[in-house]
Amino acid sequence: MRLWSVLLAGPVLFLAGVVGVSVWLGATGVPPERIGAEAAGYAPQLLAGVLLGLAVIAWRLPLAALWAVPAPRRAMVDAGLGAVVGAVLALAYLTVLAPLLTELQALGDYVPPGEVLATVSASIPLFFLANVLLAPVVEETIYRGLGLRELTQRHGRVVAVVLSCAAFGVLHWTGGLWYMVLTGVVAGGSFTALALWRGGLVAPFAAHLTLNMIEFAYAAN
Repeated sequence: MRLWSVLLAGPVLFLAGVVGVSVWLGATGVPPERIGAEAAGYAPQLLAGVLLGLAVIAWRLPLAALWAVPAPRRAMVDAGLGAVVGAVLALAYLTVLAPLLTELQALGDYVPPGEVLATVSASIPLFFLANVLLAPVVEETIYRGLGLRELTQRHGRVVAVVLSCAAFGVLHWTGGLWYMVLTGVVAGGSFTALALWRGGLVAPFAAHLTLNMIEFAYAAN
């Protein structure tokens, strides 16, 4: 599979889903001025659908090479380090980054301030499926696995880090401009640093899973 077709599959699937839902709503008689608000209500379904689509794509990748698991002791160390980083990211998100995101969105964005988490977590079961069960393994396989490896071989490490983080940020475009930036730089940068430092996907996967589990627990309460 072509590298960029994999890295950009998520944003394209999201776009196709948004357009499809909007067309369907229009066909059922929803007034044009209400379509945007009504379509936002389908965010949990779109999120789950996109992650399932990406899971199918990830399944076709060379998983054995991308997920070369280290010796048990090192794997446990990597998982522990990742869990600590994920917990720190979750704490930063809940105390600093979420309020900062709201302030930045108030300055100008195509998503109303403070609606990202509330919108995607409107259906808790679908949010758990997408954000906890699928996102950590699927996104790490694609962005820190295939993307970082292939881009490093083609362009060198510095360019690979920038492009893989940018692609990871664009995956989250439905959250708004500032959400893309914060996700790509903070979360994507942290996961990428772990992947490079530990030489594999165990640490970034553990960080991603821990972050998303804490985010889920917060949204479910």
